[in-house]
Amino acid sequence: METHLQQLRVELVRFMMVYKFALEEVHTKINILQQEFQYMHDYNPIEHVKSRVKSPESILKKIRKKDIPLSITEIQENIRDIAGIRINCSFKKDIYRISQMLENQKDITVIQKKDYIINPKSNGYRSMHLIIQIPIFMSDRVENVFVEIQIRTIAMDFWASLEHKIYYKYNKDIPDRLKAELKDAASSATELDRKMESIHQEINEIKQQTDLLSDQDEEMIFPMELLKEIVDNN
Repeated sequence: METHLQQLRVELVRFMMVYKFALEEVHTKINILQQEFQYMHDYNPIEHVKSRVKSPESILKKIRKKDIPLSITEIQENIRDIAGIRINCSFKKDIYRISQMLENQKDITVIQKKDYIINPKSNGYRSMHLIIQIPIFMSDRVENVFVEIQIRTIAMDFWASLEHKIYYKYNKDIPDRLKAELKDAASSATELDRKMESIHQEINEIKQQTDLLSDQDEEMIFPMELLKEIVDNN
């Protein structure tokens, strides 16, 4: 009996560890993409990255809610958000860029993709959700681990954080007046995202024009300097 309990403890520790390792793997991928994008485009599309592994208590609640058998294999297969990563971006277009870059990784399998930006939830919630599967190479086996990734703008994340707090403060029974105000706030957040992206685009266009003129000036200056050098040497 004692040996069986010890073995169970080891398996439970390994069970939680693989999700921690999966988050570290995805974090590394995001960091590489972030640095490459900064180098290639002189721009960083990612503002902030946050991750978490569900606590054993939260996992147990979900097991009971979904009526899942108390088996590690069943839990791994049926609860796909034990490991979660949230990526915050400045602009909506960055959400699709980052999503595509992650989907293009050869060792990432996209299991599910839900675009709540094009199709917001009824309460106004907007975000991109990916359920991916990534291989984790342990000492004696390979674990294919599910990770949930949420990609949002800062405005979307602010709204979702506020809605989450209200949701639990009212024990999931939000008054209709607050529901209406939250939905209106979601529309305002969407309009803010649109305006900020438009301003960003305009600034980029001005910068490109300035850079082009600067390059042309350098081309004009170079021959004159060369000519002066030729005259001085003769």
